[in-house]
Amino acid sequence: MVVRDLRVYSQNTEGYLSYYHDRYGLEADVVLHLPDGRYALIEIKLGSREIEESAGHLLELKRLITEFNKSEKQTKLRVPDLLMVITGGQMAYTRPDGVLNPTI
Repeated sequence: MVVRDLRVYSQNTEGYLSYYHDRYGLEADVVLHLPDGRYALIEIKLGSREIEESAGHLLELKRLITEFNKSEKQTKLRVPDLLMVITGGQMAYTRPDGVLNPTI
C-alpha cells in the first residue's frame, strides 16, 4: 500500500520509483527519483523496532557513495538528497543523523 501511494504521489511530480540492492547486501526498498536528478532512499518497515537497523543501512549506502566519489576521477555519483524509514509507529520525527521517520 505504501509503495502504491508513493508511486501515485511521485507521478504527480513526474518522478518514478525503483528498488536498490547491491553485491554488499545493502538495499533500499524504494528509490524515489525526481526529474531534476534528486533522489531519496526509503525503507519501509512495519514497526519501530527496525528503524535503527534500516537507518544504518541507508547511512551506509550514503557513506559508500561518498567514499566512491573521493576516489573516482571522472563520473561521480550523486549523494542521496533524502534518507527515510517509513514505519507504522506512533510518532514521526527526524533522527539526529538526518534520517526522517514519518509514520503511515
